[in-house]
Amino acid sequence: MATAAGNHAQNRPMSATEWTARQQLAACYRIFDHLGWSELIYNHITLRVPEEENAFLINPFGLLYSEVTASGLVKIDIDGHVLDGSAYPVNRAGFTQHSVFHRHVPDAHCIIHTHTTAGMAVSATREGLRPTNFYAAAFAGRIAYHDFEGVTIRPDEGERLIAHLGERRIMMLRNHGTLVMAKSLPEAFLTQWLLQRACEIQVATGSAGTPVEIPAEVIAVHQRDLSGVQLPAGPGVPDFEAMVRKIDRIDPSWRN
Repeated sequence: MATAAGNHAQNRPMSATEWTARQQLAACYRIFDHLGWSELIYNHITLRVPEEENAFLINPFGLLYSEVTASGLVKIDIDGHVLDGSAYPVNRAGFTQHSVFHRHVPDAHCIIHTHTTAGMAVSATREGLRPTNFYAAAFAGRIAYHDFEGVTIRPDEGERLIAHLGERRIMMLRNHGTLVMAKSLPEAFLTQWLLQRACEIQVATGSAGTPVEIPAEVIAVHQRDLSGVQLPAGPGVPDFEAMVRKIDRIDPSWRN
């Protein structure tokens, strides 16, 4: 397995919390690759560095998700300037979008943007995600929508992204893909997994027959009761840890 990102971060002082965050984020990139959610060298998962103001970790632009390691992640500030001396560039189009939310949404500690086939397909429909399956019902009333304006490199689009997001933390970027943000990486991971499943099943349902929407009163009960089936470790924590165990068995080099 390639480790093209090198070990530059291990050669400089850093807090234990930063190293933990690096390992968590590197694991997430490898998990996404394992699940088929990577997009060549594109798309991003960003994570705020604990106990530091306006410092974030992002994947090195040019590497596959399967090549990402903890030490190879790039540490940047809110404007995308490299803070850790990494020789790797940062994708301007990717971080322009992420920086808007990191800057204006205080609880957006982890942000995930993907171009999965199912997510892009649903984002390209007039109806968006509809409450026609178990997973989609959990997202009813929770998804914001933003119309496609081209590749995201213009700062002025940020105002519209924030306005359209409102109080929600999940967004369908129409004709483009999905965006998930959360207070922690495990929570963002689980939300992304559930959203991906909802989109996959919606796409499959469309080819199987006429979709049946779940009544609003049933959705309300469903959303109310979902919290009762979670383990107490925290949103997404057991799910993420289970996937870390899986990729560790495949290739633990992401820990370096």
